[in-house]
Amino acid sequence: MQLLHTITDLRAALNQYRHPAVVPTMGNLHDGHIALVRQAKPLGDVTVATIFVNRLQFAPHEDFDTYPRTLQADCAKLEAAGCDVVFAPNEAELYPQPQTYRVQPPSVLADILEGHFRPGFFGGVCTVVMKLLSCTQARTALFGKKDYQQLMVLRNMVQQFAMPIDVVGGETLRAEDGLALSSRNGYLSAAERHQAVQLSAALKRLAETLREGKTNYVALANQALAELTAQGWRPDYVVVRRRADLQAPQRGDALVVLAAARLGTTRLIDNLEV
Repeated sequence: MQLLHTITDLRAALNQYRHPAVVPTMGNLHDGHIALVRQAKPLGDVTVATIFVNRLQFAPHEDFDTYPRTLQADCAKLEAAGCDVVFAPNEAELYPQPQTYRVQPPSVLADILEGHFRPGFFGGVCTVVMKLLSCTQARTALFGKKDYQQLMVLRNMVQQFAMPIDVVGGETLRAEDGLALSSRNGYLSAAERHQAVQLSAALKRLAETLREGKTNYVALANQALAELTAQGWRPDYVVVRRRADLQAPQRGDALVVLAAARLGTTRLIDNLEV
């Protein structure tokens, strides 16, 4: 496995390949990331993981400076999974001058849910992903479904810019108790980690109720939100949305339930397709 830090070296290494399959990450990798790498293996002629903590998607009060950087451990996991190339640029390499050109996703998708509570987040995500896909000359790019709205935003970006890239979603990996794997799970105390399963459990109950045919979507979501609040969480949202575009659903739509909530100082997100 090659570990590369410059765009010049990356492009030289990938020049011989026609179909790179790329997994963009911010590092601090868990089994969900590794599953994406394994999923990528048969989808291209070279498998590339990128590791870059992207300042553009962090608000000033968020955890950019304290976000875990674990490059050595990440590379060991990636090599064991059969990754061929790791691209881990520093900020000066990826942003040698201020990134004044930005990708601005449409507000109808990017300013709701995560975008409402993290203004500018998806613009930062789209900009760095656009740049990483350009650097790697990706033909397939894989992103986890745990970040459901992000996957949708990026899939639409690639489509609207007519980029010759297949965007593939990887299923959410969960711990045995149901908690979705996330790099931010490491911020939880032992007691909080034990309690954290309540988020996925609330979504599971909500999804089961919807499968029974109930369509009072707002009331059911508000009930789940109230349950989490009573258990000590500080929810940002619990919603039922149309899977196609994350707008308010109509009877007969394919659905997804999504939630974001803080437990202590840690903000967790999760979703379930219904």
